Order: sequence, then structure tokens, then C-alpha cells
Amino acid sequence: MRLLDRFQGGSPSAAPSNMDAEKNPQTIDKADFKLFRPRILTMGILVSMGGFIFGYDTGQISGFLEIPNFLDRFADQTNIDGSPAFSQGRSGTIVALLSIGTLLDAIIAAPIADRLGRKLSIVFWNIIFCVGVIVQIATTYTWYQIALGRWVASLGVGGLSVLTPMYQSETAPRYVRGALVSCYQLFITLGIFVAYCINYGTESDRSARSWRLPMGIGFIWPTIMAVGIMFMRESPRWEYRKGKTESARNSIALSYGVPISHPEVQRECKEIEEKLEAENAGGGEPKWYEIFTGPRMLYRIILGIGLQALQQLVGANFFFYYGTSIFESVGLPNSYVTSIILGAVNFGTTFPGLYIVEKYGRRPSLIYGALWMFMCFLIFASLGHFALDQQDPTKTQGIGYTMIVFACLFITGFAMTWGPIIWAVVGEIYPSRYRAKCMGLATASNWTWNFLISFFTPYITGAIDYRYGYVFASCCFAGAVIVFFFVCESHGRTLEEIDTMYLLHVNPIKSRKWEPPNGNEIPNVDNLYLTPGARQIKKKEGTGVPSEERRNGVMQQPLTDEGTATEASGAYQ
Repeated sequence: MRLLDRFQGGSPSAAPSNMDAEKNPQTIDKADFKLFRPRILTMGILVSMGGFIFGYDTGQISGFLEIPNFLDRFADQTNIDGSPAFSQGRSGTIVALLSIGTLLDAIIAAPIADRLGRKLSIVFWNIIFCVGVIVQIATTYTWYQIALGRWVASLGVGGLSVLTPMYQSETAPRYVRGALVSCYQLFITLGIFVAYCINYGTESDRSARSWRLPMGIGFIWPTIMAVGIMFMRESPRWEYRKGKTESARNSIALSYGVPISHPEVQRECKEIEEKLEAENAGGGEPKWYEIFTGPRMLYRIILGIGLQALQQLVGANFFFYYGTSIFESVGLPNSYVTSIILGAVNFGTTFPGLYIVEKYGRRPSLIYGALWMFMCFLIFASLGHFALDQQDPTKTQGIGYTMIVFACLFITGFAMTWGPIIWAVVGEIYPSRYRAKCMGLATASNWTWNFLISFFTPYITGAIDYRYGYVFASCCFAGAVIVFFFVCESHGRTLEEIDTMYLLHVNPIKSRKWEPPNGNEIPNVDNLYLTPGARQIKKKEGTGVPSEERRNGVMQQPLTDEGTATEASGAYQ
């Protein structure tokens, strides 16, 4: 029985066997699959290099704002002692233009990825990033050339921020999908840490090499990724949508490390095929508005946008973008060392996050992580506002060190939960037909709030000092509530099963224990993939729709015993 037939209310002609390995993944012997195979490790390292590129670019700009030669060339005002300094507007513009470009490109990258494929798109956006780096390095004393170069580079970062988790989600075996997608965040943290270390090594150099060398090193990462991805397989779900079924089967078999005849490969291919037939019942390319009008799509669009916004609003980038400046203001002798400590904590504690996402699942990790960050930010903000001597922080240096401890505890919670897991969740909740566009829109939300926080933080902290942390604390608490009530547990499920959970309105609170009916039968969901007009057509009990007619977008369904037929187009809406 095809998936579309089940959605139309058809009844299976025979009850499927509980022992059918293709339909019941629980019967698959997990010993068949090796967790740390070279292909999985390569996928985790090479594809996640997109995160490293983003993290490195983020980390280096934080240090540039305090490098003497960079200040001499591009600063627009002076401190009381006559030393050069950036105004809030200029520093905010230089930092935040990265987010503007990534915001735009997160949306542009989706249709390009659908047309060209994931691999070629990844290569293209790496090249764009390199062009942006060249623009920055070539400048001498023109500050807006730095800003413009960061904007061009941000186009590449934005495309990779969509494509990296998308490729991982569509290609990774389901039993390590969460960990592999989370590697994107791991490499973001590694990029930030490496940038902090390089900035620390060059900041004492009084020549332009102090900032040009870190920029030039940035060419290494996109080169590795662009060349390496050409030796990887294309996304099997993209290949299926383009009719390359045999290549897709081979890709899935290689991902699992088993022969193409293995039951798990057959099962996953069958699910992809059935879901694709149901989605394509109306034929043709999906209209742009279908990402809002499709079954349970508006719910998932809002959920994805909200989760990506909250990943920024919990406040991690408050430390990453302005960490050097923040901890210099609390009177510590070398704020670069403090940033390295924060970067090391961020990177090191992301590793346990790869274990947590697969051991405990998405929902508990996000809920407890948000509550932990809520507590840390409350204490950090309270110490900064009520206990720290803001006129002369050296008088209360003990308070400053305590604030750093709670900043590290916050980053630990973020790196183990909301940092990596949000990328995994957003990469899983959308159907293949709309995944690229929906992930682009959700990622654009991430970059929108990234820009707003990075641009307005200097102004807000100047007005309300460390009380700004209370805003982030409230967002952490809101994140825990939203996950509890609206996010379904997707650990250990195929992307097609996750789509089914949202289509069936599975209660998120009970979703961890939800089991798909035998053979993935979908009860009580009639005509779910049809247009509103087609839903009025009552399918005769037990009547199937031939596959060929489905692919042509024509549904010939008998309405009466005499055989009166009606044709209807069924778009996946």
C-alpha cells in the first residue's frame, strides 16, 4: 500500500507483518552499523568545515576591534588618553554586516541548492567567501572596504549555514544524524577558538600583518571544503527528487556501510519513494507559497523560525562578538586570554553535546539546557549591575572573575545543547519537497537576530549596562517553554517518520513514546496531500491510485459503484 493511498483513506489489503525488517527498524541489528567508519568521520569533518568558516570569521573580528594597527587605520574617534577607538556605530556596522549578507543569502541559497544540487552549491559559496576575504585584505585605510568585504564573505557564510546542516540531515544515517548535524556547531566553536588564538599571537605586531595574516589564513578552510566535497556523494534525497534512484540507493548504502540489498537500505529507499510520490501527486515544481499552505507547514515554518531566533536570543553571541571588549571593561589584565578561555570552553564542551543529542534526545537536552542558561545569565547580569564597580572595575576584580566563571558555565550549557541541537532539529522537521526553502527561511531568522544583537549590543549595554543579561535570561526561559509544548522528539527516526509525526499532530509532550503503526500505516489522515478542492473527493474504500497516474498528477477516483470518475490534481500543500 502506497503512502499516498493511506493518506487518501485507503485500507491496506493485508496487515503487514511485525517482523518485516523493511518496515520495522527495531528489527534491524544495530551491530551491522559501525559508528566511526571513515565515511562518517569524513562527512563529520569535511562537510562541517562550513561551520568552521563561520566561526573563524566571527572570532577574528572580535579581536580586530582591539588590535592597535587595525585601530590606527580604521578607528573614527579617540579615547580620553588620545588612543584611537571605534564609535558604537562603526564597530556595530563592521561586525553586523556579516549578518546582513548571511540573512539575504540564507534565502537565495535554497533555490540554487534545489536546482544545482547540494555539492555544487557548497563549492560555489566557498568561492564567494574567498572573494570577500580578498576585498578585505586589499584595503589600506578605507574602513568601509572592510565592511563591504565582510558583506561579500557573508554571502558565502550564509549559503553554507543552510547547506551544511541540510546536506548532513539528508545524507547521514539516522542513528548518528543528530550528532553529525551537530558537528556544524562544533566546528563553529572550533573556528572561534582558532581565531582567538591567532589574534592573540598577532595582536602585539604593530604592522598590518597583525590583522591581514589572520584574514589570509581564512583562505585555507574554504579551499579544503570546496575540494573535498567534490569527492563526496550527492544528497540521496536530492538525487531521488531528480530521478537518480540508483545513485541515491548507492549513497544510502554507503552511508550505512552495508550492501545495497540490506533491509535498512531498502526500507529507507521505500520510505523516500512513497513520501515523494505523495508529495508530487499534483505534479510539477512546488509553488513558493506552498511552504506556508502545505499540511502542517505553517506550524513548522513558525517553529523553525522561532527556534533559530531563540538560538541567537539566548545570548551566546553577546560574549563571542564582544568578549574581548566586555572582559577588558571588568579590569582583567589581558582580555585576549579571557576570550581564548571562553573559546576553549565553547569548543571543548560541544563534544559532550554530540553524545547528549543521541543519548537523551532533542527535547530534554534543549529544555534543561535553556533552564541552565537562564540561571547563569541571571547571576551574570546581577553581579555586573549590582556588585561590579563600573567606574573602576579593578576595585572589584574578584567580581569580574566570578562573572567570567558564570560566563563559562553559560557557554558550557549553550555548547552542549542549544548551540548544536537547534541545527539538528531544524534540519529534520521539514519534508524533502520544501526542506531547502524552509531551512533557508529559518536560517534567515537566525541571521536577522544575529545582526540585531551584534549591531545594537554596544548601544544597549551603554544604556542599561549588564542588565541587558536579563533580556537574554528571559529568552532562555521562553525557549524551554516553547520546546516543551511544540517540538516533537525526533531522535532515532527517519526524516520521513518525522514528517509523519507533524502531519498526524502527534502531541510533542508524548512524542518520545510515539510509535509509527505497523508498516508506517497512517490512520485517520484522509487526502492530506491534496488541494482543498480535491479533498472533497471521497475515495472509494480500498481503491488505490496507480503510480503512473500519480506521477502524471492525475487522480482518477471512482465515486460510485457504477464507476463515475473524477479527475483532480493533488498538489502537496
